Amino acid sequence: MYSLNKITTVADCDVLLTWAEKEKSDLTFKQLSVERVAVNYSSTSIEIDAVLQGVVAELTAIETIISTLADGPTKEDLVKKKTRLEYKKFLLENRRESYGSVALLEKELDLERIIKELDEVDMFITTITSHKATLPTN
Repeated sequence: MYSLNKITTVADCDVLLTWAEKEKSDLTFKQLSVERVAVNYSSTSIEIDAVLQGVVAELTAIETIISTLADGPTKEDLVKKKTRLEYKKFLLENRRESYGSVALLEKELDLERIIKELDEVDMFITTITSHKATLPTN
C-alpha cells in the first residue's frame, strides 16, 4: 500500500511519524469542531421547526378570522399581523435551510470523512512504526 521500500533510515521514519502525528492532531481538532457544529445544528434545527410550526398555526388561524371579518380597523390590524407572520415564516424557512436537516447531514458527512482520515493516519503510523523496527539503527 505504501512505498516503504523507499524509506531506508530510522530518521526518515521519524520525520514521517512526526508529520503523521501533527496530521492526526489537526484532524482530531477538526473532528471536535465539526462534532460541536453538528450538535448546534441539530438543536437549532429542532428549535426552528418548533417555532415555524407555531407561526404556521397562527397564520392559519388569522387567515380564518380575516375571512370572516367585515372591513374595518380590526381586519386591517389582522392583515398587518398576517403580513408580519408571513415575513417571520419566510425568515424561519431561510434559516432552516442554513441550519436545518440538510446542513446537519452535510456536517455529519464531514464528520464521517474526518473519522476515515483519522483511521488512515492511524494505519499509516502503525505501518511506519513497524517498518522502522525493521531498519538498522545506525
